[in-house]
Formats: sequence, C-alpha cells, structure tokens
Amino acid sequence: MIARALLPIAAAGVLALAGCGTPPVEAKEQHLRAPVPERTATEPQGLQTAVFAGGCFWGVEAVFSHVKGVKSVVAGYHGGNAATANYDAVNSGVTRHAEAVRIEYDPSVVRYDELLQILFSVVADPTLHNRQGPDTGSEYRAALVPLTDEQRAVAAAYLEQMQVSGVWNDPIVTEIEDYREFFVAEEKHQDFALNNPDHSYIVYWDKPKIEALREMYPDHYRAEFVPG
Repeated sequence: MIARALLPIAAAGVLALAGCGTPPVEAKEQHLRAPVPERTATEPQGLQTAVFAGGCFWGVEAVFSHVKGVKSVVAGYHGGNAATANYDAVNSGVTRHAEAVRIEYDPSVVRYDELLQILFSVVADPTLHNRQGPDTGSEYRAALVPLTDEQRAVAAAYLEQMQVSGVWNDPIVTEIEDYREFFVAEEKHQDFALNNPDHSYIVYWDKPKIEALREMYPDHYRAEFVPG
C-alpha cells in the first residue's frame, strides 16, 4: 500500500504470526489520517453503544480507552455463537467471530462518525482483508457493527467516502456486519494494555497507536486510560 497523507509515526517490532502476542519477526506500521466524515451522526442524548472490530482487541481497546467521551471499552467476540466465544476457539479462525470491542460513549463529546475516523486513522487499515497489523485470520478482520439505523447510515456513507477519498490507493474492503451478539472476552483480556504495559505486543504495536491518537487528534485524546 502506498500511503498518502502519511503521519511520520511507525511501530517497529513484533509481528505475531497467529494470535496476539505470538512469536515475532520485524515489522512496522504506519498511520494515515482518514478523511473528515461528510455525514455527521445525529444521536440522542445519553450514552450510546458502538461495536467495532479492528484486529487484535488489545489495541482497539487501548486506543478508544484514551478517547474523550468514551466511558468504557470492553473486549469481546462478535459474529459467531456462544459455544465458540473463547480465545482459543476464536484463534482457530473458523468460528465466524472477530475480536471486537463494545464502546460506551457520550455523543455530546464524541460522535459515532468521529469514532469511525479515529478507528481508520490509528487503529485499523480498511484495505486489509482478514488481517490487521501483525495478525492474520478472519478473527482479525476490520468490521463495523451498527446498532442503530443512524449508525448504519453513517457507517455506509463513511465507507463510500473513504473509497473515493484518495487516502488509500488500495480498495476499501472493510464491511458492515449485522449485529448478532457480543460476547465479553475472558477477564485477562480486559484493560490489557493498562494491566500489561510492558508486554512486547503492547510496546511494539499498541503504544504507537495511542501516540498516533495523541498527535493526530489532540482534541479527542485523554491521557488517562479509562478502564472498561
């Protein structure tokens, strides 16, 4: 992928071959500034919920836990059934689950469309099919899971806008998925970056995402990690 509007932030370090935190090889990750959404989300007052998949849920959770207006982020699984909603099964790649997060946010502080822009700027590459960053497999796909008609409309408009934006030279392959059921992941995966700041995966892959959030979206960045 030839990147335009490239932010000079790169993470050099560990490449997991199968599952977050598995044996490494050298790699680096780049962050692009996704376009400002043309379709602004119109949301009711009070906390709203969003579900995203964007690769290993440790990093997705870590970034959104530093976004102002986000009240909690929970790591989990979406797309499959209850019998296979566990880390070992999901990492087999045949459960239909994606590692995902459930975000509770205050739209008076950060709207759904702004969450999408952050997602595709510093978390997920929308041109990658069944992989993100160092991880491969359908469980690491990027996906938008709207919970309301308004979220679906905003998500569809933004994917279309990204396709013609010129920010990415490769086609946008991220898709909208119908909500099935969100299954909360094992306790050890919750607040993982907060509880394991020196884990090699966090150091090499996820801390640079948080730094990209701080540099690219200072008005949205919050220094404190809000536990889920």
